[in-house]
Amino acid sequence: MPAKLYFLSNMAGLYVHIPFCKQRCVYCDFYSTTDTALQASYVDMLIAEAHNRHGEIAQEFKTLYLGGGTPSWLDTALLVRLLDGLRVALPLGGVEEFTIEVNPDDVTTCYAEALAAVGVNRVSMGVQSMVDDELRFMRRRHDARRVIDALAVLRNHGIDNISVDLIYGIPGQTMRSWQHSLDQVIDMGVQHISAYNLSYEKGTPLWLMRQQGQLTEVDDDTCVAMYRLLVEQLKHAGYEHYEISNFALPGLYSRHNSSYWDGTPYLGLGAAAHSYDGEVRRCNIADLRGYMHHIIDQDVAYSEERLSPSEQYDETVMLALRTARGLDTSIIHHRFGQDIYDYLMLQARPHIAAGLLTAQAGWLRLTPEAVMVSDNIISDLFR
Repeated sequence: MPAKLYFLSNMAGLYVHIPFCKQRCVYCDFYSTTDTALQASYVDMLIAEAHNRHGEIAQEFKTLYLGGGTPSWLDTALLVRLLDGLRVALPLGGVEEFTIEVNPDDVTTCYAEALAAVGVNRVSMGVQSMVDDELRFMRRRHDARRVIDALAVLRNHGIDNISVDLIYGIPGQTMRSWQHSLDQVIDMGVQHISAYNLSYEKGTPLWLMRQQGQLTEVDDDTCVAMYRLLVEQLKHAGYEHYEISNFALPGLYSRHNSSYWDGTPYLGLGAAAHSYDGEVRRCNIADLRGYMHHIIDQDVAYSEERLSPSEQYDETVMLALRTARGLDTSIIHHRFGQDIYDYLMLQARPHIAAGLLTAQAGWLRLTPEAVMVSDNIISDLFR
């Protein structure tokens, strides 16, 4: 039977992709460009796309997220123009969480003043490490001292809901240096931490360096130990582990990112941005000039994929099990029927017996021991 849409709240998220970077990090495979000559034209195209897609998402926008790329590399006058245009094109009056990604060395007093003036109330900072040698290896623009200074500037201008990104498994990183980064970030008192195991994505400089034997990977056992240290240290510091890679002080989860995991619809604007309304996924072309040509021609810049009931089931399972909340199995029964519910519980049984999944009061959850092999467990539950 066709799957019925099921949303946890009457809200939606807006994502805007700002692809401009001053320089590329060795590990990054997100769509970005160092060509900033088209910034002004790109902002105009974002506003035009917002007008073209007005009404695509029926729910009210409650979160706004500017990601990249490096949104803080966008000229502040253009940032103001962009937000003024988006507020005319889309119903953003009810936005409660407005996040922008920043690089630490872009955060000046003038920039922080601009963020506060346009209504930003949450900042996600790409820290990655608090060890200068590791930052240089990744070709980051900042050093550890700059992170501390940037946090102080933001807080002095009333922006005190701050998330930082960290990476573990960096070549040359040790348990001691990872401990140092964790200690530093915890001491800063940030509200949210996202931590990711370094991945070697094909086509990145990092991947090429490995292919050419220019680096030694951190072994799997050490990466597992780093993850366990991360979980233990942040729990001790009062952070809640609410998603595999995300930790927050109580009440300060990322509402926008949570929308990706709980079935909330979201609209994505800009080159390479994704959108999802519960049934249809749309993906904008990952090419700056190509995207702009489509919008100039008053055409859509996306390809479209309508998810089958089986694909919707797989996505529901995958996203829910990434979270501490887990998978409410009654949703599976309600949306997909008895046969699919029975299939899920049958597939889950060996993992429950192995202590990798728990089944309590109608919820399936990964156990702490399962996190590092979660992809294998979740794929076993797919149709």
